[in-house]
Amino acid sequence: MTILQNCSLQKATFFLTGFQGLEDLHGWISIPFCSIYLTVILGNLTILHVIRTDATLHEPMYYFLAMLALTDLGLCLSTLPTVLGIFWFDAREIGIPACFTQLFFIHTLSLVESSVLLSMSIDRYVAICNPLHYSTILTPARIVKMGLSSVIRSSLLILPLPFLLKRFQYCRSHVLAHAYCLHLEVMKLACSSIMVNHIYGLFVVACTVGVDSLLIFLSYALILRTVLSIASRQERLRALNTCVSHICAVLLFYIPMIGLSLVHRFGEHLPRIVHLLMSYVYLLVPPLMNPIVYSIKTKQIRLRIIKKFEFLKSL
Repeated sequence: MTILQNCSLQKATFFLTGFQGLEDLHGWISIPFCSIYLTVILGNLTILHVIRTDATLHEPMYYFLAMLALTDLGLCLSTLPTVLGIFWFDAREIGIPACFTQLFFIHTLSLVESSVLLSMSIDRYVAICNPLHYSTILTPARIVKMGLSSVIRSSLLILPLPFLLKRFQYCRSHVLAHAYCLHLEVMKLACSSIMVNHIYGLFVVACTVGVDSLLIFLSYALILRTVLSIASRQERLRALNTCVSHICAVLLFYIPMIGLSLVHRFGEHLPRIVHLLMSYVYLLVPPLMNPIVYSIKTKQIRLRIIKKFEFLKSL
């Protein structure tokens, strides 16, 4: 009877992994992770608060920045409970429904971020290449539609993944390689063929991240062509300076993603900790750095944040 109960429990749960071999140091390791999560939450909430309360920032560029901050905040909160749960309470067990739910939100929000970065590149293209029609092209209603379409597209494409995983029997080890659930890791534990999952996963990446990155590259090629046609060197620099923050955000998102993909496919000989660190870099560095980059490189945001802190200091 005990054996049957243990088998039933194993079929209903997965087991997450922290830093293997360093379990005694999990308390200390949690300190930088707590600092990162706290910085991500405070940084993105600050960006959202500044944009919401300052009427001068109610423009398309800042609406898209607010979408990016919301996405980063959601991505952070989707991994926080299990990551800190392992470090603080050694809570490694996660039910399959909870695992699939976390998986859905992590992958959906990653695709939403890619879509938002594409929307921001369109915003910069219109602002530089067609400035006279900027306000008529990027109307509030159109911006809302772009945001909703990003969420709907990402959700519909990721929604089949939990159902594709649910049909498997997991007769192998139920131990996952990370402190959170990812589609690639979960499907490797299945007993039967995972070819359908592989093909569908590649299809999702190709028609979202692949298409988005191509269109972002195309938009900046057109922006560069327009900027080079401007006679004044000062005007050229001013136009390019408005794109610096977005270019940094694009690089912060795509470079870790490409690095993680290369490590997964060609780095099997690398130590496991390299895979682990790359996954944390992919999920935590963009939400951590985006508010910092926009606070430093976007003058309007920087000045509003300084004013907020000066007001709080006076109180």
